[in-house]
Amino acid sequence: MSAVSNVTDSSFEQEVLKAEVPVLVDFWAPWCGPCKMVAPVVEDLAKEYEGRLKVVKMNTDENPKTAQAYAIRGIPSLYVFKSGQVVEQVVGAVPKATLVTHLNKHA
Repeated sequence: MSAVSNVTDSSFEQEVLKAEVPVLVDFWAPWCGPCKMVAPVVEDLAKEYEGRLKVVKMNTDENPKTAQAYAIRGIPSLYVFKSGQVVEQVVGAVPKATLVTHLNKHA
């Protein structure tokens, strides 16, 4: 079973903005090659940070409202939310070590 759950425009507020722990949101789309490259890394991070960090994915094609609200221009976009606020943004397929550096500041 995946350690990463999917969120939608309708569940975003409850799952991300009101979460008790920091949340890594992977904004992606099925046609995006770099998104497919970063997906296994996101999955690994979800397992490694279990209990300290929640990890979710949002399909920007199916959920344009939230993607628009956060001005998602390039995907994959990985945002860290803490107490309902964006505290980190990483755009593009980056190495796992880069993501770990960003996550360790918050999780």
